[in-house]
Amino acid sequence: MTHPDPARRMVDAANAWLDSLDDRQRSAAAVAWPSDEERHRWYYTPTDHGGLPLQQMRPAQQSLAMQLLATGLSRPGYVTATTIMGLENVLDQVEGWQVGWGRERGRDPQLYWLRVFGEPSVAGPWSWRFGGHHISVQHLVAGGRVEASSPAFLGADPAESPLLGGHLLRPLGAAEDLARDLVRSLDDGQAARALISPVAPVDIVGGNRPRIQDGDRLMPLPDVWRGRFADPRLADRVEAMHRGAEEKADFGPEHDEAVRLTRVPKGIAAADLSREQQALLRAVLDVFLGRIPDELAEREARKFAGDRLRPVRFAWAGGFERGEPHYYRLQGPRLLAEYDNTQRDVNHVHTVWRDPEGDFGDDVLARHLAAFHPGR
Repeated sequence: MTHPDPARRMVDAANAWLDSLDDRQRSAAAVAWPSDEERHRWYYTPTDHGGLPLQQMRPAQQSLAMQLLATGLSRPGYVTATTIMGLENVLDQVEGWQVGWGRERGRDPQLYWLRVFGEPSVAGPWSWRFGGHHISVQHLVAGGRVEASSPAFLGADPAESPLLGGHLLRPLGAAEDLARDLVRSLDDGQAARALISPVAPVDIVGGNRPRIQDGDRLMPLPDVWRGRFADPRLADRVEAMHRGAEEKADFGPEHDEAVRLTRVPKGIAAADLSREQQALLRAVLDVFLGRIPDELAEREARKFAGDRLRPVRFAWAGGFERGEPHYYRLQGPRLLAEYDNTQRDVNHVHTVWRDPEGDFGDDVLARHLAAFHPGR
């Protein structure tokens, strides 16, 4: 029977997976706590995410790994994540089966890594991370509950794909459609405050930085991988991809300055939106928060209940029409949610939800250290 408490569900699933591994597998899968440098690394590119990949597990072990992933996501979040994993097969075809990234198969739905930090227990602290191309999920358990669930990244390439009967597969379609409904609802004065750049950045601005800081700018694509490619051809290719994307978008220094992250959020505040527009803003936010288990998402949503939504700002860059490159973010107290759809002719989405003060549970762990281990 599934335990009603999310922390207990994670503990049980993590221990079941770890107990199934042999010594060689476990040496890659589990590391001692706190391992902060590695624990703060996260990626969304098709690079080594750290840990034990699905392709090095037996089928029963893969099932246990996916069961742990499911404890860290809502049902819609899990369906979305596994659909994103399956898109690797679609992307392989889109790219003519030619992209290798220095591996035998460059687009591989089994190249998703799982790693546990510390010994799973309800008391904790311990954490776990699941990641691969376009997915990064992590949670910290401490003091009897799940204390942190960010950064949480989901992407989709292709963002939309044809299905039989004329339907489209759009794993992150709601994140686009609801935000476009919101930006189209703005009057001229509101739109002028919301639009921060006529040209969208070619990726989320925060990238995969361990910590978000005032003044952060768009990261070059080579910096979003684990280390640099030893093969000069691959290194040149990644650099050319980023340079080509910016040239195609005509993204210049003035646009880079316009979209850079600032401590004082850019865009229009929820306080300056109508009640109906605030409801749309909340619906957009719920798409980001709703990726984690319902109990945890509800706890996060309470941080923005009622008037606590008022300081959250909505910023948009790029075109307002479907098919035009676009980017938006929600930013406020303990919140940064970013969305970008510019690459592959506006058919490649990146989304991330972050807590700039509490990513990886750093705020909780700092308070614990100060209270129980003063002077350290």
